[in-house]
Amino acid sequence: MTSDNRIDTLVVGGGSAGAVLATRLSENPTRRVLLLEAGPEYAPDAYPADVASSSNLGAMTGHDWGYTTEPGYIGHAIAAYRGKVLGGSSAVNGSVAIRALPSDFARWAGRGLKGWSYDELLPAFKALESTAAGDDALHGRTGPLPIQQWGRDDISPMQRAFVDAALAVGIKPVDDFNGPDPEGVGPYPMNVRDGVRINTGMAYLTDSVRARANLEIRSEVLVDRVLFEGRTATGVVLADGTEVLAGEVILSAGAYGSAAILLRSGVGPADDLGALDIPVVADLPVGLRLQDHPFYYNAYAADPAKIGEGTPVIGAKTWTASSEAAEGELDLHITATHLFDNSNSPTGVGFVLAVALVHPASQGTLTLVSRDPAVAPRIDLNFLAEPSDRRRLVEGIRLARRIGATAPLSDLITQELNPGADATDDEAILQSALATLDTYHHPVATAPMGADDDPTAVTDRLGAVRGTEGLRVVDASILPDVPSAATHLTVLAAAEHIARQI
Repeated sequence: MTSDNRIDTLVVGGGSAGAVLATRLSENPTRRVLLLEAGPEYAPDAYPADVASSSNLGAMTGHDWGYTTEPGYIGHAIAAYRGKVLGGSSAVNGSVAIRALPSDFARWAGRGLKGWSYDELLPAFKALESTAAGDDALHGRTGPLPIQQWGRDDISPMQRAFVDAALAVGIKPVDDFNGPDPEGVGPYPMNVRDGVRINTGMAYLTDSVRARANLEIRSEVLVDRVLFEGRTATGVVLADGTEVLAGEVILSAGAYGSAAILLRSGVGPADDLGALDIPVVADLPVGLRLQDHPFYYNAYAADPAKIGEGTPVIGAKTWTASSEAAEGELDLHITATHLFDNSNSPTGVGFVLAVALVHPASQGTLTLVSRDPAVAPRIDLNFLAEPSDRRRLVEGIRLARRIGATAPLSDLITQELNPGADATDDEAILQSALATLDTYHHPVATAPMGADDDPTAVTDRLGAVRGTEGLRVVDASILPDVPSAATHLTVLAAAEHIARQI
């Protein structure tokens, strides 16, 4: 069965990037845009409480793809949350609103990628945000996404104690992590309004945008593969066999979803495709540069009489450089969070200083195990495979423990649960990290952009898939490596940046 063929641009995936693209591209009333989303569609003001609440993350929202990673180097699987709903992972994430660093974009330029410097992306960052914080030269005031720079009164007593303890150990204060000098400690900028996480289905796909005559949204539609005539994309094939035709196809299904669709479509490593009897359209290194941020929980039992209210669950962080960081790099995050199972504390309450290595060297892979679109791809994040990653993560854990041992934060603590008092040397700390490591849920680079002569690149600087016509990828998949921050704002900016050029 074949559907209507009058679609100009078909966007697959209504998440962070897809919602931006559908909104921006349909601003041209002569362009007919179809947005396909695998999850449900909710009106902007009618998301279920479990999704809307900024205190619920990942699978807690009830709208998760259910991905699980391979054990990999660390030896155990990790739940890899991705949002399955209009708004995508922006509807299930931690709501922090932080940009990639200028050094991240400079690193991409060093690989030969043109048009992606911080200065060239700044208009896109400003276009997406509405905030009262920071310098007018750096911040947007009228964009779709409301961002509030939190202050001391907006964070929990534990998070305030964390900030004060970090200051006491010599970390400098930061009042704008998206400003010119983000190194230090302070409350987060957040895309939260009255406890509601403002996802892209709310912020971009407003009622007025959804009412546009040239924009159609179809929800609960699973895409199998891209439909090709030769090397030209002509639409997509849905899981039920329906063909949806279009003049251009843009995959915005996320770092896992878009790569899996490319592979099922015959775009990927020829040997891997051949093993599944998938005809090769373009022999490209899809899925071979996967990266994410490893995430360790330095956990504490707290005194119930002292810790105070446990909301917001995420509120403040330290952003700093390890001893191995290059000039301009900030490769360590320590986030004070109440995302902790209190049943694990002997006092009935606890908290976590979550340590993330945000410029890892290790790379993983995404591959198919089946041609069936209902079968999840094989995800190997390959965390901590590189020795430098292990050293730097241990350094970050040591800094987190130092903050935890400093007043006023130490005054709230009855004992350290992880790694525990017996973990005194680097090897003991590393073994704790290997046993309990999690992900920051920021996968990227499964279809990375690159220069024309970069053999590891899948897409060009505007997301066009090499060796094909009429096919782009625009989402976290195309980032050349993982930025040194939560990826949400950078993905939105990437979609804004490309949308204005196509």
